[in-house]
Amino acid sequence: MFSKKKILKALSGVIHPENGKDIVTLGLITELETGEDGISITITPEKSNDPFISSLKSSVARALKEALGVDAVIKEIRVQPRVIVTKHQQNENKVLPGVKNIIAVSSGKGGVGKTTIAVNLAIALAKKGFTAGLLDADVFGPSVPRMFDAENYHPEVIREKDGDRIIPLFKYGVKVLSTGFFVNPADAVVWRGPMASNFLKQMITQGDWGDLDYLLFDLPPGTSDIHLTLVQEVAVTGAIVVSTPQAVAIADAIKGISMFRSEKINVPVLGLVENMSWFTPAELPGSRYFIFGKDGCSALAKEMNVPLLGQIPLVQGICEGSDNGHPVVLDDSATGKAFMLLAGVVIEKVSERNKEMRPTIKVEINK
Repeated sequence: MFSKKKILKALSGVIHPENGKDIVTLGLITELETGEDGISITITPEKSNDPFISSLKSSVARALKEALGVDAVIKEIRVQPRVIVTKHQQNENKVLPGVKNIIAVSSGKGGVGKTTIAVNLAIALAKKGFTAGLLDADVFGPSVPRMFDAENYHPEVIREKDGDRIIPLFKYGVKVLSTGFFVNPADAVVWRGPMASNFLKQMITQGDWGDLDYLLFDLPPGTSDIHLTLVQEVAVTGAIVVSTPQAVAIADAIKGISMFRSEKINVPVLGLVENMSWFTPAELPGSRYFIFGKDGCSALAKEMNVPLLGQIPLVQGICEGSDNGHPVVLDDSATGKAFMLLAGVVIEKVSERNKEMRPTIKVEINK
């Protein structure tokens, strides 16, 4: 086993081509682990779109082999972009002071796989080394518990002088809270709007979220009191709108984008995710059947001037993973890699948004 001092000395010979300084001096090595199973290194570039990152990874591997010998085992060299959050944004989120970025995942209509996207995206962010949380705000149809194989999970509630604290489920590297943890899976949630909104407030304010790079909110389909409650309670960093390529879904996605962009709400739309872009049978992995239409979200993205963050195919593994509590992103499959790519794009768009745009502020409703 090699000492960290010796490893860092080897890495100090790796020069970043853009500024001519070594990566240790620049502080780009943010994690370093060495053990019997090998050396793991995390590189955190100053820019999320650093064009030299691939060559730096190769240079790191080469420098370690040259300095430590051919017997040095390099377990992992991973890249973790910086989480950018403005000071004003931190001040706005007084309710969730430890959360750097709040992302709303929404859809114009039901049945487009919004929760599947939210669950797999949250896990993908965790797999990339970020601290991530997921709040299932789809109060009337919570399906997150099933996707995490946690339908029988009941959160611990800790009584404290200043109020109760709800302990989220921690699974697959993600902190999770859902209405489904508090009701029988077989029972319908029959609540009036104010009751649903108040329960959402409880999960936001009493949830023991701690420090998170990203907290995703899986919102109900359409536009509702829940959406309004969210933007009134916290400053939302940005919204992701999920749709299928089908014309009916596209029409409703337009309404969702318009809602976030409205003068009163004014939440930046990070982009669109096209789900069920094509169907690929298991026995014909190279085939694509566009059963819901082709490139509907690509056309919408151009029309509405929003990025198309990713296209996720309809494959049997996604359905099975959602049903049995083993999300597909956990596997090293083509679909799992698609979600990892999606997470990378979302990270980049959030960083760009925080650099270039003013922080979102909470919505104030004048009665």
